[in-house]
Amino acid sequence: MTTTTEVTALGRRVREQLAERHPGEPLGDLRTLPGGHSGLTYSIAAGRTSYVVKAVPPGQRPVGRNDVLRQARVLRALAGSPVPVPDVVAVDEAEPAWFAMEFVDGEAIEPVLDEHRLDPRLCRTRMLALAGVLRDLHGATGTETSDPLGPAGELDRWSRTMRAVPVELRPGAEDVLSTLASHIPDSIPPTLTHGDFRLGNVLCQGERPAAVVDWEIWGYGDPRIDLAWYLLFADHRNFPRLGNAVPGLPGEEELLTAYFDGRPEPPSLDWFRALARTKMAAIMGHNLRRHREGKHHDPDQERLPPTIAAMIRTAGDILARRP
Repeated sequence: MTTTTEVTALGRRVREQLAERHPGEPLGDLRTLPGGHSGLTYSIAAGRTSYVVKAVPPGQRPVGRNDVLRQARVLRALAGSPVPVPDVVAVDEAEPAWFAMEFVDGEAIEPVLDEHRLDPRLCRTRMLALAGVLRDLHGATGTETSDPLGPAGELDRWSRTMRAVPVELRPGAEDVLSTLASHIPDSIPPTLTHGDFRLGNVLCQGERPAAVVDWEIWGYGDPRIDLAWYLLFADHRNFPRLGNAVPGLPGEEELLTAYFDGRPEPPSLDWFRALARTKMAAIMGHNLRRHREGKHHDPDQERLPPTIAAMIRTAGDILARRP
């Protein structure tokens, strides 16, 4: 838990930098923004302008999801590109590190999973528009210098996560993992990847995607990983007991047509579609295990077993159709 003293100290540092952008204007206090899954996330007002502040929790190392400076780096790299992202206005590398970005007003709603009253036609328009955003992201210039994680590395990562889930919660997973491992595709040129690209991580204003957010796990790797993950959210039937039907939402084929925009489809896309389902099952199984072990109490996790089983089953079905 972050203490009041620590938040006060962070707020003082943030106001010092924002005061240079807003001379003579009143500066507010840090207010916790709910829903963040990395570091600490706050809002702060400077006159009539609002900002979002992301900071490393005091006493924690700035690694993984807590590496907020890495998030700031990719946002700055994408500034001025066709990919809409918030503008980074201040960065402070002193411990605990933090950065401030513009507050973008908008809706981040996952049509097939979230409760909402959006017009289905608006959901359709947003989903198709996002295919173009993903294409632009994969065409953007990278900022990472480390070796990209290829298909084998991705499979190894999610195999470990899956195997940490109790066997009874992942029926058929070993067969799927074995089949994936025996047909690992060749790599293609790496690109910038978001890591969790979907409408739930994009702020939309009307029909327009206004800002792609939640860059905690961005990387430089195989674009088919992002693409297959995005396709998962096109069909509520992928999420038994969780998904909601959205009439007219574009299916996978229509989204692929929009994404490729006349370019040829890359090889082995079905392998990545199966991997995406395996990854989702592993994540859900991990979350359910943590709940049942008392590490993170969330009774809603008990709704996950049918979706976990469906993800594994359909991953197997996709792999079985391979030529």
